[in-house]
Amino acid sequence: MAENETLECITEHERILQEIESTDTACVGPTLRSIYDDQPNAHKRFMEKLDARIRNHDREIEKMCNFHHQGFVDAITELLKVRADAEKLMGQVTDTNRRLQEAGREVTAQTEEVIRCRIQQRNMATTVEKLHLCIPVLEKYSKLKEQLESKRYYAALKTMEQLEKVFIPRVSQYRFCQIMAENLPRLREEIKEISMSDLKDFLESIRKHSNKIGETAMRQAQQHRTFNSAVAKQASIGHYSNPVYSLNGRAHTHNGLMMNDEAGEEEEADEEVLTAQDLVDFSPVYRCLHIYTVLGDRETFENYYRKQRKKQARLVLQPQANMHETVEGYRRYFNQIVGFFVVEDHILHATQGLVTRVFTDELWNMALSKIIAVLRTHSSYCDDPDLVLELKNLIVIFADTLQGYGFPVNRLFDLLFEVRDQYNETLLKKWALVFRRSLSWTTTVPSQWRQRRSIKLVVSRFPFHDAEIEKQDFPKKLPMSQSVPQIYTQVKELIYASLKFSESLHRSSTEIDDMLRKSTNLLLTRTLSSCLQSLIKKPHIGLTELVQIIINTTHLEQACKYLEEFITNITNVSPETVHTTRLYGLSTFKDARHAAEGEIYTKLNQKIDEFIQLADYEWGMSESDGRASGYLMDLINFLRSTFQVFTHLPNNNNDHASMSGKVAQTACMSACKHLSTSLMQMLLDTDLKQISMGAIQQFNLDVIQCELFASSEPVPGFQGDTLQLAFIDLRQLLDLFMVWDWSTYLADYGQPTSKYLRVNPATALALLEKVYRGMKDTSKKNNIFSQFRKNDRDKQKLIETVVKQLRSLVNGMSS
Repeated sequence: MAENETLECITEHERILQEIESTDTACVGPTLRSIYDDQPNAHKRFMEKLDARIRNHDREIEKMCNFHHQGFVDAITELLKVRADAEKLMGQVTDTNRRLQEAGREVTAQTEEVIRCRIQQRNMATTVEKLHLCIPVLEKYSKLKEQLESKRYYAALKTMEQLEKVFIPRVSQYRFCQIMAENLPRLREEIKEISMSDLKDFLESIRKHSNKIGETAMRQAQQHRTFNSAVAKQASIGHYSNPVYSLNGRAHTHNGLMMNDEAGEEEEADEEVLTAQDLVDFSPVYRCLHIYTVLGDRETFENYYRKQRKKQARLVLQPQANMHETVEGYRRYFNQIVGFFVVEDHILHATQGLVTRVFTDELWNMALSKIIAVLRTHSSYCDDPDLVLELKNLIVIFADTLQGYGFPVNRLFDLLFEVRDQYNETLLKKWALVFRRSLSWTTTVPSQWRQRRSIKLVVSRFPFHDAEIEKQDFPKKLPMSQSVPQIYTQVKELIYASLKFSESLHRSSTEIDDMLRKSTNLLLTRTLSSCLQSLIKKPHIGLTELVQIIINTTHLEQACKYLEEFITNITNVSPETVHTTRLYGLSTFKDARHAAEGEIYTKLNQKIDEFIQLADYEWGMSESDGRASGYLMDLINFLRSTFQVFTHLPNNNNDHASMSGKVAQTACMSACKHLSTSLMQMLLDTDLKQISMGAIQQFNLDVIQCELFASSEPVPGFQGDTLQLAFIDLRQLLDLFMVWDWSTYLADYGQPTSKYLRVNPATALALLEKVYRGMKDTSKKNNIFSQFRKNDRDKQKLIETVVKQLRSLVNGMSS
């Protein structure tokens, strides 16, 4: 057992020794530590083993040294032999080195000079290289300064961008580049401020030039519209002539152009066509837009521009307080608005997104509402049709101009219908003055002409033809007044004036025809009718004048169909069209004629009342004068002469003959009835307390004259005793008292065949009481004659009896 352990130990020590011999000394430590980790006293045995190994190696070394010793000795001997040669060689080398040093000293100096030059050359090359990098930066910065001084800000921003992104990064290590880089943001802010200042100047400039821009745009639109209108109407020039009429002393034609403006328009057509770019420099807004775009702040610029333009729009839309007084006020207002939106349209198309169509449409809608409100307000103050017409033309040109720039203008044309109503109102007011002037001058007498040329002029202006008058010698007397052709011409002039307003409204011929007819109807039914009614009601107009008015209205009524044809010729719209409005002239003149007739009846009755007021009956007279009263004879003579006037009424055809006869018959019947009523009221007047039989007899004579007048046929056409029936009530009442036929009256009362059928019991009672009081008063005066007392007493008793019976009849009627 012990032997085995000893053998293993020896084998292990042998391995360790081999490992020590074969490995690096750095690895010996772990190997030696393993010796101490083994069995106790193992290191002693290892040391012994190690000593044995060392001795073994020493013997091998000794053997090797012994083997090489002789060769070593030989080498030393040979080395000693070359020692002298080596010292000699050393001397030679030292000498050679000395000479070489001396010879190379100059070369060394030149070499050092070459090295120094090489270093300088390298430094110069480096400097040139760096300068090549710096010079473009400096040149760009210098260019930047020049661009700023010349106000080329957009180019300056491009230069700054190149400096920042390309040039400065190449030489960013230099101090001057750092200074440049620090200055660039400040320069950008300065450019922003300067460009914004230029934009403000631009906004102020376009505000000042808006009027000129708008004026130019509207003039061009007007020239274009005038040219198109002239071309369009050239084809229809043969349909009707261009009558000339005057409004406020200026000559107009129906095509909407003023005759004295033609030369001016031709001169304007020759002028150079200017645009917004010619009048305003838009470069500031372009420049500012580009600058803010480059700076990445485009949205801020757009918002600022739009905000400022909205403010300017509100200022432009504010009208002057007295704008409605002259057309120039309206023209300036429209010019400024057109100039504003022409600029906006140019900005819209010349820039990318600075303003959008949505923004301009919103701005236009806001402006359109304000414009319409302003025009409604100011046009309502205008009472001059010429000014309203010029306003309409301005609105049309204004609308056409903006429509040419793509803005919707339908609401403006709708507004023109409101302005048309205002225009019609002003025309009616003006024509009312014209009608009053014509009617006040020449209405009340027929027209008389001494020259053929004059009457031809009248016939050319008014549709009148009478073969009998044509055969007469001069001077000729027409049945109508001079006011009739004047009024007819004035109505045609209003139609022309209405036609002028209807032009350029983009309406069909049917709509224009309807407008003209409605305007004419308003003129006839309201203005002319009012003037005629006012004329008829004037207190100084007498019966003769009223008869002349009836004649005039009859001729005007006959001329209405020619007005229909006149409108049809203008508009080329057939009167048979379903929706064609008819003229109401017939009813207008009929109403005027009826009013004149009624006024004739009224004035005739008033004249009768004036004569009646002259009556001076002696109601207590004992006997009549034997003849009719003087006032009544004067009244009858007046009526005879008055009814002769009615022979002048138009009777050139059966209709007018029957009409004139009807007017005369109605007037005569009305006069007789009124006379009869007035005489009856005179008898029954409550202030008249008593009447004598002599007064009754005198009154009977007057009524007989009235009946004779009625039976003399003062106006032809009455059948039988029709006119005399106006006095039937008086006749029966007077017969009752004259005959004193009370028994017959009371016996036949209520019978259709009664002789006194028209005598009312109340009327008979009132008159009888007055006669009874008269008899009693007469009896008192004549009481000295005793022989009459019995007859008076009998008559008084009869009267009392009749009065009682009449009262019973009256009471029976009332119950």
